[in-house]
Amino acid sequence: MKIEYDRNTCTGMFQCTAEWDQFAENREEGKADLLDSEEEDEGIFVRDVPEGAEFDAEMAARVCPVDAIKVYDDDGEQIV
Repeated sequence: MKIEYDRNTCTGMFQCTAEWDQFAENREEGKADLLDSEEEDEGIFVRDVPEGAEFDAEMAARVCPVDAIKVYDDDGEQIV
């Protein structure tokens, strides 16, 4: 499972940080940071979701008010 985070779309509501500890508040920039991620494209960060963290990653995506977070299964299909 992979998670993709569009930092450009993020509006800094930080709801994702309450759902998964791999999102951190960056108050200086008014955006969340996806920890241990790689920038795949400008402002697009991706990382694998560790086993056992699938629910938390999905919830972080579901609560994002601007849909800046997407979760993909191992086949590359978007599930959230």
